[in-house]
Amino acid sequence: MNSYRDLIVWQKAMVLVTLVYKLSKKFPEDEKFGLTSQIKRSSVSIPSNIAEGYGRKYSKDYSRFLQMARGSLYECQTQFEIALNLDFVKSEDLKAINQISLEVEKMLNSLINKISD
Repeated sequence: MNSYRDLIVWQKAMVLVTLVYKLSKKFPEDEKFGLTSQIKRSSVSIPSNIAEGYGRKYSKDYSRFLQMARGSLYECQTQFEIALNLDFVKSEDLKAINQISLEVEKMLNSLINKISD
């Protein structure tokens, strides 16, 4: 691998960010600086931490950044559940996000386990 861009988990995390930005446009305008901002930041943090960890010299550092990416993913998943509970989105709107989110979660878990061995 030549770059973090070659990592499928990073590529899928980038797709997730795009979906998050598109769906969060449906949120109420008065949430612009609340949940909308928070959900965007948590989603952006996922591929950002994957990339930053990839650039680290030691596998322990890389694993730590992957764990932070996973934490941001869980944060994003929780925020979408909040958005669903508040009727900002419908459950059918979340299908694509939930699917890619689960894929990223599994890949992060697998990569963390591989690096930590």
